[in-house]
Amino acid sequence: MNLERFLRDRQRDWTELEQLSQRAGRRPDRLGPHELLRLGTLYRAAAADLALARRRWPGDPAVRRLEQAVGQARHLVYDTQTRRESAVRFFTDTYWRRIAERPSVLAAAAVLLFGPWLLASLWALTDPGGASGLVPGEYRSVTEPRTPGRSLGLGVQERAAFSSMIMTNNIQVTFLAFAGGAVAGLGTALVLLFNGTLLGTVSGLAFGAGNGVAFTELVVAHGLLELSCIVVSGAAGLRLGWSIVDPGRLPRSVAVVREGRRAVEMVLGTVPWLVVAGLVEGFITPAGLGLTAAATIGLLLGITFWSLTFWRGTLIPRRRRASDVAGGAVPGPAGAERAADAEGEAQGEPAPAGP
Repeated sequence: MNLERFLRDRQRDWTELEQLSQRAGRRPDRLGPHELLRLGTLYRAAAADLALARRRWPGDPAVRRLEQAVGQARHLVYDTQTRRESAVRFFTDTYWRRIAERPSVLAAAAVLLFGPWLLASLWALTDPGGASGLVPGEYRSVTEPRTPGRSLGLGVQERAAFSSMIMTNNIQVTFLAFAGGAVAGLGTALVLLFNGTLLGTVSGLAFGAGNGVAFTELVVAHGLLELSCIVVSGAAGLRLGWSIVDPGRLPRSVAVVREGRRAVEMVLGTVPWLVVAGLVEGFITPAGLGLTAAATIGLLLGITFWSLTFWRGTLIPRRRRASDVAGGAVPGPAGAERAADAEGEAQGEPAPAGP
């Protein structure tokens, strides 16, 4: 191939690449999904052309033009997935999408937590003697008589220390549930099974001893939110583990990195909610507000969490996809990420198979 034919055949694509790069500037999300895919195709072709031109015609002006075109487009192609995201956008958008995008994994985590809870509760009700031997000593006080609606008598400093201890413990459980995904999800499953069994046994002992109302008052204000956080962290661990077991058509290392990053986002986004649950448990629960007030607080927190999951994690992405199909444009920065995923699928690299 001579230089004249090379320029005649390839210059049109170089011009198109330059135009797309100029339109995007420093923000690839300014382009639609099809344009992003086209940008990647043109960039790879131009990079190959540049390698050929440098070897055959090193002094020609076409080489300098190609260098500029490839250099201008490179950051748009390779920086899309690693771009920085604001904390506000993460906590208002990305976190909720991460929770909602794998509903079957959420369901599996919930079953692993609440299934043992139900079975252990029934066992504790029918065999309180045997169940008492399973739980640690500090939990056996749930069988002692207690009047509902009575304050625990903790001072402000004691409540602060109690709240701090609870938050630390909850965060440790969350990270342990996530880390268990590194052993193909088995560690995560064990953490969920253990916590479900322990909590179910304690609740069964409390109800069996006639302290059901008092026990519910002590746990309902913070419990719904706290259990929701445990389910989400468990889902993150299972998600990581499943990418090890079944990476789909992706290389296992790529699948683990991809799903691991998204699982970490789920865990990090859950930490502030664990702090809220710890504050409620440390300061509101010991006040003895009564079952009605405690249940109202618990329901408000639980409904808020899952309403945000449905709204920000399901409804808004669904509307965006509908808008993409209707208009071919990507509203908002999240479009670049979706377009990058689409490019991987177009090249035969779909997201990892799994629940």
